[in-house]
Amino acid sequence: MKKSRGVISLILVAAVMALIGVTTIRGLNSYGMGAARNINLGLDLEGGVSITYQVKGDTPSQEDMDDTVYKMQRRVEQYSTEAQAYQEGNDRVSIEIPGVEDANTILEELGQPGSLYFIKHYDSEGNENYTLGTNGYVLNKSIEELQGTDSIVLTGSEVENAAAGSFQQSTTGATEYGVDLTLNDEGTAAFAAATEEAYNNNRDTIAIYYDGELISVPQVNAVIENGQAQISGDGMTYEDADSIASTIRIGGLNLELEEISSKVVGAQLGEEAISTSLLAGGIGLALVCIFMIFVYLLPGLASSIALVFYTGLTLVLLNAFDITLTLPGIAGIILGIGMAVDANVIIFARVKEELSAGTSVHASLKAGFHKAMSAILDGNITTLIAAAVLWFRGSGPVKGFAQTLALGIVVSMFTALVVTRLIIFSFYALGIRNPKVYGRVKAPRKPVDFIGKRKVFFIISILLCVSGFVGMGINHARGIGAMNYSLDFAGGTVTTVTFDKEYTLNEIDSQMIPELENITGDNNIQVQTVKGTNQVVFKTQTLELAEREAFETYMQEDFGVTDEITTENISSTVSSEMRTDAVIAVAIATICMLLYIWFRFKDIRFATSAVLALVHDVLVVFAFYVIARVSVGNTFIACMLTIVGYSINATIVIFDRIREELKADGKAADNPTVLKELVNRCITQTLTRSIYTSLTTFITIAVLYVMGVSSIKEFALPLMVGIVCGAYSSVCITGALWFTMKTKGAKLTAMNAVTDNGAAGTEKSEAAVKEDVKGGAVPGAKAKNGAGRKAESAASAGETRGKGQAHSVRRYSKNRTQKD
Repeated sequence: MKKSRGVISLILVAAVMALIGVTTIRGLNSYGMGAARNINLGLDLEGGVSITYQVKGDTPSQEDMDDTVYKMQRRVEQYSTEAQAYQEGNDRVSIEIPGVEDANTILEELGQPGSLYFIKHYDSEGNENYTLGTNGYVLNKSIEELQGTDSIVLTGSEVENAAAGSFQQSTTGATEYGVDLTLNDEGTAAFAAATEEAYNNNRDTIAIYYDGELISVPQVNAVIENGQAQISGDGMTYEDADSIASTIRIGGLNLELEEISSKVVGAQLGEEAISTSLLAGGIGLALVCIFMIFVYLLPGLASSIALVFYTGLTLVLLNAFDITLTLPGIAGIILGIGMAVDANVIIFARVKEELSAGTSVHASLKAGFHKAMSAILDGNITTLIAAAVLWFRGSGPVKGFAQTLALGIVVSMFTALVVTRLIIFSFYALGIRNPKVYGRVKAPRKPVDFIGKRKVFFIISILLCVSGFVGMGINHARGIGAMNYSLDFAGGTVTTVTFDKEYTLNEIDSQMIPELENITGDNNIQVQTVKGTNQVVFKTQTLELAEREAFETYMQEDFGVTDEITTENISSTVSSEMRTDAVIAVAIATICMLLYIWFRFKDIRFATSAVLALVHDVLVVFAFYVIARVSVGNTFIACMLTIVGYSINATIVIFDRIREELKADGKAADNPTVLKELVNRCITQTLTRSIYTSLTTFITIAVLYVMGVSSIKEFALPLMVGIVCGAYSSVCITGALWFTMKTKGAKLTAMNAVTDNGAAGTEKSEAAVKEDVKGGAVPGAKAKNGAGRKAESAASAGETRGKGQAHSVRRYSKNRTQKD
């Protein structure tokens, strides 16, 4: 790169950073119109709309309520991944949607929950219920006119399930997509009669109506008598089928709901919580930049500039992609700052190795970026696969987390491989070419015998993993619950208090919360103010009668509350279905990561070791939640998913180095001693990277823990444990696991070879004896005895050779390796 191009490149980077900075900073100002001002904020940061529905008719079963809550949850996620639906009392469903101030608009857009209908083409008098217009099919009558008539074939309550599927076209064999419907017994009978009528009427249609429009008008090509129907059509893609199936599932509520109240609620956390979190992020970023500059000098300065670029670009893209940001989301971005260092550390570690070998500065920089490329790509693509699966298969906070994770991965890769590279080569082009400013060259570190201590590491890890389950048993026996579930997982009590004046969240936090935590025993109380009123909503763990009475007494005596204080039990905001979705999503993501690592490294043992280490990290952090009694809520899911994405990166870097060394010395895999030295050397060479990356990430989270509010502390503390555990497993466990599986496999192969050779020797000896006897080499009556003795002697010799072969192969391999 020429000097002029270097100057232009730096000016370009500075101009882009200035543009992003102005956009972001002005956005943080209430009078600005920047990107940050337009970012969608979650209920905890901005507030939103709270709507309560009540079930019409008799008190429903708990099964119907659970089904309704889950379907409402999936439905409100169209507004925000952070929207919540939960049960209140026995027959109410409450939904909370962040970032909205007009409850009436939401009520209109949501429509009447459960308004899914299957409609005949003609009514009993032969009139068309719907016709094909210029913009598609439209109803000729209102849905109210059709209700209660025989034109309604099915309602949503009679649809058990709908799912997108594929099938082979009978004539062409081509793959087509459709929606598979499953009906209950009542729906099966009604649908059989309706499809028979439509089929006999020249294969007429039956329309599917939902929320004010006809979403599909399929033709009836057969009488459906078993309650298993399929909707298909020419040109229908999988996305089309999945969209229709999702709409049918969400609309198919078993219960009819009516809206009884709606209100605009304030943010759950005060401005102080947001400002302190942002300040913590700034301090963490500054500390990381200082650390990088101290360790890597000029390249560290380049990476620091790239990190600032990363932070601003992330905020811009949050707005561009309409991603809802919550306080854990802010923590995730701050965590991303630490993770973005990872790629830079890998690159600069490679550069220092090249400089230590006496390579020129320019060649070292090129080699550093080139050699680090595979590790960076494999590590980030593996995590990106996990994020993609969680995005498409998860729900609620899982989906929101996946979006932030995917965004962070892509931006961090771009800043490391493009922005950092551009800056560092621009510095070089400006004439800064002294090797001393590109890193302190040190002598190679003596390999540490990690493999030799693997049994100790394995025992420690097993004890740590098992301790969580043992702790759950002890906690259960003590009667305090296996884990400390928050209201997100276990449900709780919502208490609405009307004060004689308006209180801010900061005043509530400082004046009320400390005493309320003592009364309720809940250290993670959620607070919301109701806009336009003096009402405050307190959400806590489930309160017993004595605790409710103490709560009311405290409010009446200390704050002069005279109005009635209402309390109601609520269900968990993370339903069992959402938890199932999360588990399935993580399982699929793990399998996909395993397959990718297997494909890239051409060895299933690499993939298996990486996944086992990942499971190890999750179990250790799980044990920390159990033993330390950290509250298990939405942040628990985010923490576990962060560890899944973070832990795999360090492992990939070590495996990439082992793969590189094996390519350089392919014979090393044949000799356990040489292989052990190779693995120890690779782990030691990447040890600095593992320590530095974990340290920078730990710094950002530690600052957040020190300065953050209680809900952020409960996210940061186990995350710090996960970072330390991830570093430990990558360095001490993954390489040892791979080595153990590799050498065990080699021993089995050698044993099989020994058995085959021994048997072959025996068979050959017996055959030779038979030929001797047949040819007359052994005379007369002694032939049989001689042949038998000769066969036994030959067999014994063959067996002896077989037993000794493993040793001779090992000696030969060792001598050959030393000679080479």
